[in-house]
Amino acid sequence: MSHTTLADHSAEAMTSGYASGDFDPSEVLAAVVDRMDECEPVINALHHRDDERSSAAAKASAKRWREGRSLGALDGVPVTIKENVARRGVPMPSGHAWSEVPVSTHDAPITQRLEEAGAVIVGSTTMPDWGMLSSGVSSLHGITRSPLDPSLTTGGSSAGAGAAAAAGYGPIHIGSDIGGSIRLPCTWLGLAGLKPSFGRVPLDAPYMGRCAGPLARTMADVKAAMDVISAPDVHDYSSLPAQGTPEPWDFDPKGLRIGLQLDAGCGEPVNPEIAFTITEAADRFAAAGAVVETIDAFIDDELLRDMDLFWRVRSWGDLRALPVQEQALILPYIQQWAQGGADVTGLRLMECYHSVQEIRRRTVAATAAYDLVISPVSPDAAYPAEQPMPYPKVNEPMGHIGFTMPYNMSEQPAGTVLAGYTEDGRTIGAQISGRRFADELVMAAGSWFEQTAGVPAPVRAAMS
Repeated sequence: MSHTTLADHSAEAMTSGYASGDFDPSEVLAAVVDRMDECEPVINALHHRDDERSSAAAKASAKRWREGRSLGALDGVPVTIKENVARRGVPMPSGHAWSEVPVSTHDAPITQRLEEAGAVIVGSTTMPDWGMLSSGVSSLHGITRSPLDPSLTTGGSSAGAGAAAAAGYGPIHIGSDIGGSIRLPCTWLGLAGLKPSFGRVPLDAPYMGRCAGPLARTMADVKAAMDVISAPDVHDYSSLPAQGTPEPWDFDPKGLRIGLQLDAGCGEPVNPEIAFTITEAADRFAAAGAVVETIDAFIDDELLRDMDLFWRVRSWGDLRALPVQEQALILPYIQQWAQGGADVTGLRLMECYHSVQEIRRRTVAATAAYDLVISPVSPDAAYPAEQPMPYPKVNEPMGHIGFTMPYNMSEQPAGTVLAGYTEDGRTIGAQISGRRFADELVMAAGSWFEQTAGVPAPVRAAMS
């Protein structure tokens, strides 16, 4: 049975406590450090801890709050950042073993925005090799495990971010997502999260489909993070213009057109328990006045196979670029997976690129008539932590990303909220997606569902 401390407060509860003088950022950080000390030997969520830097940041924040000059809604709030988001002076291994791990010489835009807002960055979180696994299995870190049940996966590739959120290392954790890497940990750990519209959160190294966004225990904390990290930045050539001053949510499902998708059209079939839970979630919107209609599958196995091959070729290029001694350190599963792209011709790769654009076209066309679309995140619930993938046949395309990956390619926002549990107690997340740039609507819908559905939050396992 887990116990609750200041580490488990929301961002709003923390800053309210700072403003009233009930506690200060140093006391909150101490609670987070205690939680990390308790859980890290089991869950392995952190690649790098910043106890000295975070202590100095918390003391500086406490001084600002005492003097009545707070920097805003994240001042003094503990956060973590995925290890592939640059932080000056911090090793940046991208999840895989190195002879000598590279150290970042600069701060990414996300890091800059968080520090400008006074957030207390407590550490960098783990990921699997190159972020190309939906688990916490890494040649460098070993295995990152679920705080809800350490025998189960966290999901990935934002494995450590998800584990840190579920364990209570503060309220906000930044991950990244190119095919489901924020949303998969959210569904398998009972979290809220957002893969934003492409370009909404500026990155150091933008790439087709890649986004960064928050994982948290509630959608309110997701929004608190997005209000800060979504500021435009010229270092990202895909960065979107500012979306204006964020307004408080006033969400009402009445009259909205909502699509319900239960068949991805590719990959593995959906577990009946998950399909039932997602249908119940859509029914809740319908009961509040939304018009809910079933959406047919719009992606097929051929497109999924081409997407998978496109990524294999990219990773084969990364693998070949390493010195031979470094290549040997990459996780064997990833080595074998990347080698599937070794002999692909330029013509075949161009066919894969056209398939990616077809995924984008079909996703936009299938969802354009709807304000929101509700679907599963993954066909199945969490699987054993030691497995690199939920369906670990390395020569088969990724059978679990049929609901998530299309929204990366279409550049639309897609969030996740806790929708229920399987009979054996594993968490089930609902994916809520929207039209491009409708990030606020997606988050508002997720928050409304959290409040009206009242699904009990998952409980951390004992770490003794």
